[in-house]
Amino acid sequence: MSLKVIELNDNALRVGDESGILVESPGFALAVDKQIQLGDVAKQQARIHPTSSYNKYLHELSLDPISQAIGIRHFADIAYAHLLHLAEEGGIDADVIFAVPGNFTRAQLAILLGLAKQSPFQAVGMVDSALAAAHAATHTGSLIYAEMQLHQVVLTKIVAGQDSLQRDSVIQIPGVGSQNFMDLMMQLATGLFIEQCRFNPQHDAESEQQLYNALPFWLENDDRDQNSLLLELKVNTAVHTAKMPRESLINNLSRYYKSICQQVTELVVDGDSKLLLSPDFADLPGFRSFLDESIELEVLPVDAISRAVILNRNSIVSGDDQIQLITSLPKVADPVKAGSPSSNPIAAEPEEGKATHVLVGSTAIPLGSINLPELGRIEKHEDRFYLDSGKIEFLLNQHTVSGKHELGLGDLIQSSEDSETIRLIQVSNV
Repeated sequence: MSLKVIELNDNALRVGDESGILVESPGFALAVDKQIQLGDVAKQQARIHPTSSYNKYLHELSLDPISQAIGIRHFADIAYAHLLHLAEEGGIDADVIFAVPGNFTRAQLAILLGLAKQSPFQAVGMVDSALAAAHAATHTGSLIYAEMQLHQVVLTKIVAGQDSLQRDSVIQIPGVGSQNFMDLMMQLATGLFIEQCRFNPQHDAESEQQLYNALPFWLENDDRDQNSLLLELKVNTAVHTAKMPRESLINNLSRYYKSICQQVTELVVDGDSKLLLSPDFADLPGFRSFLDESIELEVLPVDAISRAVILNRNSIVSGDDQIQLITSLPKVADPVKAGSPSSNPIAAEPEEGKATHVLVGSTAIPLGSINLPELGRIEKHEDRFYLDSGKIEFLLNQHTVSGKHELGLGDLIQSSEDSETIRLIQVSNV
């Protein structure tokens, strides 16, 4: 049994612990035949059963009665079912800390803690998600955390005091959540299939759901060197293919981008702020080009919040029955001041157990942002390195995997069994 973190972002509820993210589950529920299905299973059927699908039960968490579904009294019932689902999928059987977005009201937090008391785990703390997201950021000014939710974007400003980080203000931007982006892209894609293939993917629920499920994969595999996204749908025995011009896509999404960027700009008027983006922003084509170039920004890894919560557990867990939302955390200890012998970048030894280079053939390449042919790109997030291959399978330590994986000292990477081995190594300064 170990301490777990539950991140309550309805775009992707996450369960994490010291080892990383254990479960990701979108905030979707489907009530059919007196049963509730949750997460990805519900999301992948939402367009087939629109009147039985729910995705606002966290966004509008309340005890207000609803009458659409048999056996569901209110949104709190669905939220409770999802907590049980997370507990089962994530093996939660002990203490839990909730990481909660700043848009949750006092009433909603009270409901959440009430549901937790009926759950198979013990809630021991609650912290603002943005505060945790900003905790490890290396910046001396204020920090803005932009969190993508299903139905809105939430901006939270964090200010740094002498010894602590404090939540300052929260702005909600409705109508620009991931579902709003998906709905707009569904409209664009449907128009292109009608125009180029004389096929309307929204003429029935099955093909509409297929289009909805396929859109994220098209975006993930978007080659930014190409001018168009290739859209392909297989319906029965027919294959329909359409091209979505990248420039047209970005132009259509621009009104959402401008709405977000306008609010960001208002929060960073002091000129000394860093923008932190939740991982979901990384898949939005062209978004960064709408931000002011003077704004420093960073896309956070998926486990940034859970790692920070685990690290600060002693500051979050109250030790009594009165759980309070934590909106202030101690700052990370200051790094060694520049100019001291141990901070000399030439003389310093690499941290024990940490990879410093990628060995490709006989060439050692310093770790950073590195393109690996046929594999993808190694990216650095804070002090960790990740290889994201998208849907391309590769061998990591002789195990077939795909997607995003953290890399460490000694890891072996191959595009196939008979391909050249790429190894992560540590090079000491001499």
